[in-house]
Amino acid sequence: MGDSLRAKVLVVGGGPGGYVAAIRAGQLGLDTVIVEGDRLGGTCLIRGCIPSKALIHAAGRFEAMLHAVGGNALGLSLEAAPRLDLAQTIRWKEGIVDKLSGGVSALLKRAKVRAVQGWAVFSDAKTCTVATEAGPLTIAAEHVILANGSEPIALPGLPFGGPVLSSSGVLSLQRLPGKVVVIGAGYIGLELGIAFRKFGSEVTVVEARERILPIYDEQLTDPVRRWLERAGVTVLLGAKARGLVGGNSALGVETADGAVTEIAADAIFATVGRRPRTAGWGLERMAVDVDGPFVKVDDQCQTSMRNVWAIGDLIGEPMLAHKASAQGEMVAEIIAGARRRFNPAAIPAVCFTEPEIVTAGLLPADAAAAGIDAITGVFPFAANGRALSMEGSEGGFVRVVARRDNHRVIGVQAVGTHVAELSGEFVAAIETGSVLEDIAGTIHAHPTLSEAFHESALRALGHAIHI
Repeated sequence: MGDSLRAKVLVVGGGPGGYVAAIRAGQLGLDTVIVEGDRLGGTCLIRGCIPSKALIHAAGRFEAMLHAVGGNALGLSLEAAPRLDLAQTIRWKEGIVDKLSGGVSALLKRAKVRAVQGWAVFSDAKTCTVATEAGPLTIAAEHVILANGSEPIALPGLPFGGPVLSSSGVLSLQRLPGKVVVIGAGYIGLELGIAFRKFGSEVTVVEARERILPIYDEQLTDPVRRWLERAGVTVLLGAKARGLVGGNSALGVETADGAVTEIAADAIFATVGRRPRTAGWGLERMAVDVDGPFVKVDDQCQTSMRNVWAIGDLIGEPMLAHKASAQGEMVAEIIAGARRRFNPAAIPAVCFTEPEIVTAGLLPADAAAAGIDAITGVFPFAANGRALSMEGSEGGFVRVVARRDNHRVIGVQAVGTHVAELSGEFVAAIETGSVLEDIAGTIHAHPTLSEAFHESALRALGHAIHI
């Protein structure tokens, strides 16, 4: 028969949406159980955001050392090229993951949340059975929060395995592949492809569409495109992967002109996107409505079944950890009696390419498509002292988008070294309803990259100081 337990709140999925929901519910005094089939932390912490950024950091350090061989403009010099032990890099990365996963476990315990490891399968909307090491455990709850996350999409004819790696598989490589083919020039593919190019792999990117990072405008992506060119990365646009050839040592690719070619590859990074994890845990028995591949919810993340909630990647784009966390916190508070709804003015997105791209709110084209008469102000990092002092100026900028009539800030974008760290200020400006004059009237510390945001607002108002 197995054991059973009841709870006020059952959270399924221990990623950044699920564990935040569980911790907040526990803080609010709700009897809460969280179920996770893998390690606590989810895709982002275990095999996504955090480990990939660790790898990107290591690659940047390695590249900087390479550029110092024989001397560089900064007066730094190495007599010999550095050597890479990728297995050691991966061990270092895993140490970070272990520390953070253990931290999540400790936070759940402090909030008095019971954590159950195992795969949950629902028999109805409020009851699931978890296959634990100790045997089956049946859990029934008054409220269920679905935070099952997403999984990489495999291309037809290119299943994961052998040389074909998902983004998760890439982060566990023990040896540096000499030749890498990246399928997909979105943010995941380019982040990983750029990192491995910095490590020394020969990299080719295959993208079916006509340009890289197609969700951004070309003004934002041009600095990344130029870096790829300088770094010797081959980018095939309008090209389609056709399958493994040459005894699985090459990828067949149909190029934009219709020709079919073979690209030698020691590793193929298949990074064409992710899909919600809706199969294998009994969603079909929960009687909740779906919207295409996603679970359908309202502005409180409530599904069509009373007291069943869904958050994060399971309910649609953008598939971002911080969106899931915000929704998880909100749902826990609603269950505890708060009146809340999910209606953010902006959700920031960061692309950790070389250079980095950050966006919040509307792009200029988005504003035009929405019928908004907008003005923009662009300030280049080439005129920012801090950017110049850390070699982060080439092609980078901050761009502010505001309504022409009342100067309300509706979008901010930036591209450049370390611009991800500006995302909080960008979102705060939009979320608090700031106008250009608010940004222009705020004293920004010198020398910092944030001064470029100040100057972009001044430029939109017609009186930038440093350009």
